[in-house]
Amino acid sequence: MELSWQAVVARRLARHYLSVPAKGGPADVVRAMAGAHAQVLAAAEISVALRLDGGTREDVQRALWDDRSLVKTFGPRGTVHLLPSDELASWVSALAALQPPKSTAPLAMRMTPEQTAEVIAAIGDALAVDELTVDELSDEVIRRTGPWAGDLVMPAFQTFWPRWRQVIPEAANAGVLCYGPNRGRNTTYTNPHRFAPFQPVSADKALGELLRRFLWSYGPATPQHFARWLSISPVAAGKVFTERADELEEVVLDGQPAWLVRGDTDFNSPAARGIRLLPYFDAYGVGSHPRELLFPGKAWDRALARGQAGNYPLLLVDGIVAGVWHQRRNGRKLHLTVEPLRPLEPAQLRRLDEEAGRLGTIVGAQPMLTIGEVTVGAHA
Repeated sequence: MELSWQAVVARRLARHYLSVPAKGGPADVVRAMAGAHAQVLAAAEISVALRLDGGTREDVQRALWDDRSLVKTFGPRGTVHLLPSDELASWVSALAALQPPKSTAPLAMRMTPEQTAEVIAAIGDALAVDELTVDELSDEVIRRTGPWAGDLVMPAFQTFWPRWRQVIPEAANAGVLCYGPNRGRNTTYTNPHRFAPFQPVSADKALGELLRRFLWSYGPATPQHFARWLSISPVAAGKVFTERADELEEVVLDGQPAWLVRGDTDFNSPAARGIRLLPYFDAYGVGSHPRELLFPGKAWDRALARGQAGNYPLLLVDGIVAGVWHQRRNGRKLHLTVEPLRPLEPAQLRRLDEEAGRLGTIVGAQPMLTIGEVTVGAHA
Protein backbone atom coordinates (compact mmCIF):
# COMPACT_ATOMS: atom_id res chain seq x y z
CA MET A 1 0.00 0.00 0.00
CA GLU A 2 1.50 3.33 -1.08
CA LEU A 3 0.39 6.46 0.78
CA SER A 4 0.60 10.09 -0.23
CA TRP A 5 2.08 12.61 2.19
CA GLN A 6 -1.07 14.73 1.85
CA ALA A 7 -3.23 11.83 3.05
CA VAL A 8 -0.91 11.17 6.00
CA VAL A 9 -0.95 14.84 7.04
CA ALA A 10 -4.75 14.98 6.81
CA ARG A 11 -5.13 11.90 9.02
CA ARG A 12 -2.64 13.13 11.61
CA LEU A 13 -4.35 16.51 11.82
CA ALA A 14 -7.70 14.82 12.32
CA ARG A 15 -6.41 12.44 14.96
CA HIS A 16 -4.70 15.29 16.80
CA TYR A 17 -7.95 17.28 16.77
CA LEU A 18 -6.24 20.00 14.74
CA SER A 19 -8.73 19.93 11.88
CA VAL A 20 -11.90 19.55 13.97
CA PRO A 21 -11.65 20.20 17.74
CA ALA A 22 -12.58 17.53 20.26
CA LYS A 23 -15.96 17.49 21.97
CA GLY A 24 -14.57 15.50 24.91
CA GLY A 25 -12.25 16.55 27.72
CA PRO A 26 -8.53 17.23 28.12
CA ALA A 27 -7.71 13.57 28.84
CA ASP A 28 -9.22 12.53 25.49
CA VAL A 29 -7.05 15.09 23.71
CA VAL A 30 -3.86 14.08 25.53
CA ARG A 31 -4.63 10.43 24.76
CA ALA A 32 -4.88 11.29 21.05
CA MET A 33 -1.53 13.13 21.21
CA ALA A 34 0.18 10.20 22.98
CA GLY A 35 1.15 12.63 25.71
CA ALA A 36 1.59 16.40 25.84
CA HIS A 37 5.07 17.77 26.48
CA ALA A 38 4.88 19.84 29.68
CA GLN A 39 8.40 20.97 30.47
CA VAL A 40 6.81 24.39 29.94
CA LEU A 41 3.39 23.81 31.51
CA ALA A 42 1.87 26.98 30.02
CA ALA A 43 2.71 25.68 26.53
CA ALA A 44 1.18 22.29 27.33
CA GLU A 45 -2.01 24.00 28.49
CA ILE A 46 -2.24 25.78 25.14
CA SER A 47 -1.46 22.58 23.22
CA VAL A 48 -4.34 20.76 24.86
CA ALA A 49 -6.82 23.64 25.00
CA LEU A 50 -6.49 24.56 21.31
CA ARG A 51 -7.62 21.01 20.44
CA LEU A 52 -10.75 21.31 22.60
CA ASP A 53 -13.97 22.82 21.35
CA GLY A 54 -14.01 26.12 23.24
CA GLY A 55 -11.31 24.93 25.64
CA THR A 56 -9.18 27.19 27.85
CA ARG A 57 -6.10 26.65 29.98
CA GLU A 58 -8.40 26.50 33.03
CA ASP A 59 -9.99 23.33 31.58
CA VAL A 60 -6.55 21.71 31.49
CA GLN A 61 -5.70 22.90 35.00
CA ARG A 62 -8.96 21.42 36.35
CA ALA A 63 -8.16 18.10 34.66
CA LEU A 64 -4.74 18.12 36.32
CA TRP A 65 -5.46 19.31 39.84
CA ASP A 66 -9.20 18.85 40.46
CA ASP A 67 -10.64 15.82 38.68
CA ARG A 68 -7.14 14.30 38.20
CA SER A 69 -7.93 12.81 34.81
CA LEU A 70 -4.45 14.02 33.77
CA VAL A 71 -1.15 13.50 35.54
CA LYS A 72 2.03 15.53 35.16
CA THR A 73 5.03 13.22 35.22
CA PHE A 74 8.07 12.05 33.27
CA GLY A 75 7.19 10.72 29.82
CA PRO A 76 8.83 10.20 26.42
CA ARG A 77 12.48 11.29 26.21
CA GLY A 78 12.60 11.47 30.00
CA THR A 79 10.95 14.89 29.83
CA VAL A 80 7.93 16.17 31.74
CA HIS A 81 4.61 15.29 30.06
CA LEU A 82 0.90 15.30 30.73
CA LEU A 83 -0.51 11.77 30.46
CA PRO A 84 -4.01 10.36 30.96
CA SER A 85 -4.28 9.02 34.51
CA ASP A 86 -6.06 5.89 33.35
CA GLU A 87 -3.08 5.02 31.09
CA LEU A 88 -0.39 5.68 33.69
CA ALA A 89 0.17 2.02 34.62
CA SER A 90 0.95 1.17 31.01
CA TRP A 91 3.13 4.24 30.47
CA VAL A 92 5.35 3.74 33.51
CA SER A 93 5.86 0.05 32.79
CA ALA A 94 6.85 0.72 29.17
CA LEU A 95 9.15 3.62 30.02
CA ALA A 96 10.84 1.66 32.78
CA ALA A 97 11.57 -1.10 30.27
CA LEU A 98 12.81 1.28 27.55
CA GLN A 99 14.63 3.89 29.63
CA PRO A 100 16.78 1.90 32.07
CA PRO A 101 18.97 3.84 34.49
CA LYS A 102 22.18 5.12 32.92
CA SER A 103 25.45 4.37 34.73
CA THR A 104 27.39 7.36 33.41
CA ALA A 105 27.49 9.23 36.73
CA PRO A 106 30.87 9.75 38.40
CA LEU A 107 31.78 6.96 40.76
CA ALA A 108 31.42 9.18 43.84
CA MET A 109 27.83 9.98 42.87
CA ARG A 110 26.57 6.49 42.07
CA MET A 111 24.17 4.38 44.07
CA THR A 112 24.00 0.60 44.30
CA PRO A 113 20.87 -1.14 42.98
CA GLU A 114 19.90 -1.81 46.59
CA GLN A 115 20.25 1.87 47.51
CA THR A 116 18.24 2.90 44.47
CA ALA A 117 15.42 0.52 45.41
CA GLU A 118 15.53 1.81 48.99
CA VAL A 119 15.24 5.44 47.85
CA ILE A 120 12.37 4.67 45.46
CA ALA A 121 10.48 2.93 48.28
CA ALA A 122 11.15 5.87 50.59
CA ILE A 123 9.90 8.34 47.96
CA GLY A 124 6.73 6.34 47.42
CA ASP A 125 6.01 6.05 51.14
CA ALA A 126 6.72 9.73 51.86
CA LEU A 127 4.49 10.93 49.00
CA ALA A 128 1.65 8.53 49.80
CA VAL A 129 0.42 10.92 52.48
CA ASP A 130 0.76 14.41 51.04
CA GLU A 131 2.31 16.67 48.42
CA LEU A 132 5.87 17.66 49.34
CA THR A 133 8.34 20.20 48.04
CA VAL A 134 11.72 18.82 47.00
CA ASP A 135 13.28 20.02 50.27
CA GLU A 136 10.53 18.38 52.33
CA LEU A 137 10.86 15.20 50.31
CA SER A 138 14.64 15.30 50.76
CA ASP A 139 14.24 15.38 54.54
CA GLU A 140 11.85 12.41 54.41
CA VAL A 141 14.04 10.32 52.09
CA ILE A 142 17.15 10.89 54.21
CA ARG A 143 15.22 10.11 57.39
CA ARG A 144 13.90 6.86 55.93
CA THR A 145 17.15 5.67 54.34
CA GLY A 146 20.23 7.21 55.93
CA PRO A 147 22.67 10.13 55.74
CA TRP A 148 24.32 8.67 52.62
CA ALA A 149 21.23 9.65 50.60
CA GLY A 150 21.82 13.28 51.51
CA ASP A 151 25.48 13.47 50.45
CA LEU A 152 25.89 16.57 48.27
CA VAL A 153 27.43 14.85 45.24
CA MET A 154 25.09 15.72 42.36
CA PRO A 155 26.30 18.80 40.37
CA ALA A 156 23.44 21.20 39.57
CA PHE A 157 23.37 24.92 38.72
CA GLN A 158 26.70 25.90 40.35
CA THR A 159 25.83 23.94 43.48
CA PHE A 160 25.32 20.31 44.52
CA TRP A 161 22.15 18.35 45.17
CA PRO A 162 21.82 15.38 47.52
CA ARG A 163 22.60 11.95 46.10
CA TRP A 164 19.01 10.67 46.19
CA ARG A 165 17.71 13.26 43.70
CA GLN A 166 19.20 11.43 40.71
CA VAL A 167 16.53 8.77 41.30
CA ILE A 168 13.52 11.05 40.73
CA PRO A 169 12.92 9.95 37.09
CA GLU A 170 13.23 6.29 38.11
CA ALA A 171 10.71 6.84 40.90
CA ALA A 172 8.33 8.28 38.30
CA ASN A 173 8.87 5.25 36.06
CA ALA A 174 8.21 3.06 39.09
CA GLY A 175 4.82 4.76 39.38
CA VAL A 176 5.34 6.26 42.84
CA LEU A 177 6.12 9.90 41.97
CA CYS A 178 4.48 12.57 39.85
CA TYR A 179 4.08 16.34 40.08
CA GLY A 180 1.62 18.03 42.39
CA PRO A 181 0.33 21.60 42.10
CA ASN A 182 2.87 24.33 42.74
CA ARG A 183 2.99 25.72 46.26
CA GLY A 184 3.69 29.35 45.50
CA ARG A 185 6.92 29.26 43.49
CA ASN A 186 7.85 25.80 44.75
CA THR A 187 7.31 22.61 42.77
CA THR A 188 5.68 19.77 44.68
CA TYR A 189 5.65 16.02 44.14
CA THR A 190 3.06 13.45 45.10
CA ASN A 191 2.32 9.76 44.66
CA PRO A 192 -0.17 9.09 41.81
CA HIS A 193 -1.64 6.18 43.75
CA ARG A 194 -3.25 8.79 46.00
CA PHE A 195 -5.70 9.76 43.25
CA ALA A 196 -5.25 7.17 40.48
CA PRO A 197 -4.33 3.80 42.01
CA PHE A 198 -3.36 1.17 39.47
CA GLN A 199 -2.15 -2.40 39.19
CA PRO A 200 1.21 -3.09 37.50
CA VAL A 201 1.16 -3.95 33.79
CA SER A 202 3.64 -6.43 32.32
CA ALA A 203 6.45 -4.87 30.28
CA ASP A 204 5.48 -6.86 27.19
CA LYS A 205 1.86 -5.72 27.27
CA ALA A 206 2.87 -2.13 28.04
CA LEU A 207 5.38 -1.97 25.17
CA GLY A 208 2.75 -3.24 22.76
CA GLU A 209 0.29 -0.58 23.94
CA LEU A 210 2.93 2.13 23.65
CA LEU A 211 3.78 1.16 20.07
CA ARG A 212 0.11 1.04 19.07
CA ARG A 213 -0.46 4.42 20.73
CA PHE A 214 2.47 5.96 18.84
CA LEU A 215 1.48 4.51 15.46
CA TRP A 216 -2.15 5.57 15.89
CA SER A 217 -1.06 9.18 16.48
CA TYR A 218 2.00 9.40 14.20
CA GLY A 219 1.88 6.46 11.80
CA PRO A 220 3.01 5.42 9.38
CA ALA A 221 6.40 5.45 11.05
CA THR A 222 9.65 3.52 11.30
CA PRO A 223 11.64 2.16 14.24
CA GLN A 224 13.98 5.15 13.82
CA HIS A 225 11.04 7.56 14.24
CA PHE A 226 9.92 5.63 17.34
CA ALA A 227 13.47 5.82 18.72
CA ARG A 228 13.63 9.60 18.25
CA TRP A 229 10.22 10.09 19.86
CA LEU A 230 11.32 8.20 22.96
CA SER A 231 15.04 9.10 22.88
CA ILE A 232 16.07 5.45 22.96
CA SER A 233 18.52 3.55 20.80
CA PRO A 234 17.43 2.47 17.29
CA VAL A 235 18.33 -1.08 18.31
CA ALA A 236 15.88 -1.01 21.23
CA ALA A 237 13.17 0.53 19.03
CA GLY A 238 13.77 -2.05 16.31
CA LYS A 239 13.36 -4.84 18.86
CA VAL A 240 9.93 -3.49 19.86
CA PHE A 241 8.85 -3.48 16.20
CA THR A 242 10.33 -6.92 15.45
CA GLU A 243 8.70 -8.61 18.43
CA ARG A 244 5.30 -7.32 17.25
CA ALA A 245 5.75 -7.79 13.52
CA ASP A 246 2.51 -9.81 13.24
CA GLU A 247 0.57 -6.82 14.65
CA LEU A 248 2.00 -4.39 12.07
CA GLU A 249 1.39 -3.67 8.41
CA GLU A 250 4.05 -2.32 6.05
CA VAL A 251 3.23 0.57 3.72
CA VAL A 252 5.23 2.91 1.51
CA LEU A 253 5.51 6.63 2.22
CA ASP A 254 7.67 8.92 0.09
CA GLY A 255 9.23 5.86 -1.50
CA GLN A 256 10.32 4.40 1.84
CA PRO A 257 8.87 1.56 3.95
CA ALA A 258 6.98 2.49 7.12
CA TRP A 259 4.55 0.72 9.42
CA LEU A 260 1.01 1.00 10.77
CA VAL A 261 -0.99 -1.08 13.21
CA ARG A 262 -2.44 -3.89 11.12
CA GLY A 263 -5.85 -2.93 9.77
CA ASP A 264 -5.52 0.76 10.67
CA THR A 265 -5.41 1.82 7.02
CA ASP A 266 -8.19 4.40 6.77
CA PHE A 267 -6.71 7.52 5.15
CA ASN A 268 -9.95 9.18 4.06
CA SER A 269 -9.75 12.28 6.27
CA PRO A 270 -10.66 15.53 4.49
CA ALA A 271 -7.69 17.30 2.91
CA ALA A 272 -5.66 19.43 5.33
CA ARG A 273 -6.67 23.09 5.09
CA GLY A 274 -6.23 26.18 7.22
CA ILE A 275 -3.89 27.90 9.65
CA ARG A 276 -2.73 26.69 13.05
CA LEU A 277 -0.45 28.24 15.67
CA LEU A 278 1.19 25.50 17.75
CA PRO A 279 3.11 26.40 20.93
CA TYR A 280 6.56 25.29 22.07
CA PHE A 281 7.07 21.51 22.04
CA ASP A 282 3.65 20.73 20.59
CA ALA A 283 3.35 16.99 20.04
CA TYR A 284 2.36 17.28 16.36
CA GLY A 285 5.67 18.85 15.39
CA VAL A 286 7.82 16.78 17.73
CA GLY A 287 6.38 13.37 16.86
CA SER A 288 5.63 13.66 13.15
CA HIS A 289 8.00 12.23 10.54
CA PRO A 290 9.47 12.26 7.92
CA ARG A 291 10.72 15.53 9.35
CA GLU A 292 12.02 16.80 6.00
CA LEU A 293 8.47 16.65 4.64
CA LEU A 294 6.88 18.36 7.63
CA PHE A 295 9.59 21.08 7.70
CA PRO A 296 10.22 21.64 3.98
CA GLY A 297 12.61 24.18 2.46
CA LYS A 298 13.24 27.23 4.64
CA ALA A 299 11.28 25.69 7.52
CA TRP A 300 14.09 23.21 8.14
CA ASP A 301 16.53 25.96 9.08
CA ARG A 302 14.06 28.42 10.58
CA ALA A 303 11.77 26.22 12.66
CA LEU A 304 14.16 23.53 13.88
CA ALA A 305 17.13 23.81 16.25
CA ARG A 306 19.91 21.62 14.84
CA GLY A 307 17.24 19.28 13.50
CA GLN A 308 15.33 19.18 16.81
CA ALA A 309 11.63 20.05 16.78
CA GLY A 310 9.78 21.87 19.53
CA ASN A 311 12.16 24.73 20.25
CA TYR A 312 10.09 27.18 18.17
CA PRO A 313 6.31 27.66 18.15
CA LEU A 314 5.07 26.64 14.72
CA LEU A 315 2.86 28.24 12.08
CA LEU A 316 1.10 25.45 10.18
CA VAL A 317 -0.39 26.07 6.76
CA ASP A 318 -2.48 23.11 5.58
CA GLY A 319 -0.73 20.91 8.13
CA ILE A 320 2.83 21.77 7.01
CA VAL A 321 5.27 24.00 8.90
CA ALA A 322 5.36 27.36 7.12
CA GLY A 323 6.71 29.74 9.76
CA VAL A 324 7.33 30.49 13.42
CA TRP A 325 5.76 32.79 15.98
CA HIS A 326 6.26 34.23 19.43
CA GLN A 327 3.99 35.49 22.20
CA ARG A 328 4.56 38.07 24.92
CA ARG A 329 2.05 38.76 27.67
CA ASN A 330 1.70 42.34 28.89
CA GLY A 331 -1.11 42.66 31.39
CA ARG A 332 -4.36 41.89 29.60
CA LYS A 333 -2.72 42.02 26.19
CA LEU A 334 -1.15 39.11 24.32
CA HIS A 335 1.35 40.36 21.74
CA LEU A 336 1.72 37.80 18.94
CA THR A 337 4.40 38.07 16.26
CA VAL A 338 4.01 35.63 13.38
CA GLU A 339 6.75 35.13 10.81
CA PRO A 340 5.45 33.32 7.70
CA LEU A 341 8.10 31.87 5.41
CA ARG A 342 6.02 32.70 2.36
CA PRO A 343 3.30 35.31 1.71
CA LEU A 344 -0.13 34.39 3.04
CA GLU A 345 -3.24 34.77 0.91
CA PRO A 346 -6.10 37.01 2.12
CA ALA A 347 -8.16 34.01 3.25
CA GLN A 348 -5.17 32.67 5.18
CA LEU A 349 -4.63 36.05 6.84
CA ARG A 350 -8.25 36.04 7.97
CA ARG A 351 -7.77 32.55 9.36
CA LEU A 352 -4.64 33.72 11.16
CA ASP A 353 -6.66 36.50 12.81
CA GLU A 354 -9.14 33.88 13.99
CA GLU A 355 -6.34 31.71 15.33
CA ALA A 356 -4.88 34.66 17.22
CA GLY A 357 -8.31 35.27 18.72
CA ARG A 358 -8.50 31.63 19.76
CA LEU A 359 -5.15 31.89 21.55
CA GLY A 360 -6.38 34.99 23.34
CA THR A 361 -9.45 33.11 24.56
CA ILE A 362 -7.33 30.18 25.75
CA VAL A 363 -5.09 32.35 27.93
CA GLY A 364 -7.65 35.03 28.81
CA ALA A 365 -6.02 38.00 27.08
CA GLN A 366 -6.62 40.41 24.20
CA PRO A 367 -4.49 39.35 21.22
CA MET A 368 -2.45 41.94 19.33
CA LEU A 369 -1.24 40.37 16.08
CA THR A 370 1.84 41.51 14.14
CA ILE A 371 3.20 39.85 11.03
CA GLY A 372 6.96 40.24 10.94
CA GLU A 373 10.30 38.73 11.91
CA VAL A 374 10.54 36.78 15.16
CA THR A 375 13.75 37.91 16.82
CA VAL A 376 13.56 35.61 19.85
CA GLY A 377 15.88 32.60 19.61
CA ALA A 378 15.10 28.94 20.13
CA HIS A 379 13.84 27.74 23.51
CA ALA A 380 16.59 25.99 25.42
